[in-house]
Amino acid sequence: MLNKKTLQFLTQLKKNNSREWFNENRSAYDLAKDDFIELVNGILAKVNAFDPELSLLTYKDCIFRINRDVRFSKNKNPYKTNMAAYFVKGGKKSWMAGYYFHCEPGGKSFIGGGLYGGEPDQIKKVRQEIDYNWEEFKGILSNKSFKKLFGNLSREEGMSLIREPKGYEKDNPAIEYIKLKNFIVSVPISDAELTEEGLIKKIITAFATMKPLLQFLNRAMED
Repeated sequence: MLNKKTLQFLTQLKKNNSREWFNENRSAYDLAKDDFIELVNGILAKVNAFDPELSLLTYKDCIFRINRDVRFSKNKNPYKTNMAAYFVKGGKKSWMAGYYFHCEPGGKSFIGGGLYGGEPDQIKKVRQEIDYNWEEFKGILSNKSFKKLFGNLSREEGMSLIREPKGYEKDNPAIEYIKLKNFIVSVPISDAELTEEGLIKKIITAFATMKPLLQFLNRAMED
C-alpha cells in the first residue's frame, strides 16, 4: 500500500506545479518517491512468480521520472502529477507489451497493460496475428476472469481507426480489434484502495489476468 502522505504530495504538486514549490518541498517528494519505490519492489517480488522474464528487473528499470519533457508540449508544467511504473522485459524503454501501474490522486489511478504507442510495423504485425489467430485471441478476451476485471480492450476516443486498415474487409469477424491503434486494458483504482493493505494483491491479480494478452501481443511482434 501507499502512504497517505504520498497522495497528499501529488495532490499539492498538482496545485503548485513549479520548480520553486518543488524545491521547497523536496523532502516531501523524497519521502513520496521512497514510498513508491517500496511499492514497486513489493510488486517485483510477487510478479516474478508468474512471469519469470521479469526476474532481473529492479525498481530503476520500471519507475518513470517525475520531470516532464516540455520541449514539444504546450503544457509547460515541469512535473508530472502522477507516479507510474512499467514492468516489462528489458525495462521501461522496451518496445514490448508490458504491465503498467499509474498512481494519480483524484480518481485517476489505474492498473493497466498492453501495447500503447507502438510503431507502425508493430501494429501491422499485431493486426495480422489477430486476423490469423482470431479464435485464440477471442478466447483470451472471453476468459471469465479477464471479462470480469477488464471487460474488453480499451475503446476510448482515438484508440481506433474510423475505417478498416488497408488489406482488411469490413466483414472480417475481428475487424473491430484489427482497427485498433493501441491494444491495452485497464482497471481503475480508487484513492482509498491506494492506501489499503491489499493494493499489491490487486495489482498482481490484474497483471496475472492480462498475461495471456501480453504474450499474444509480444509473440506477434517477435515474429
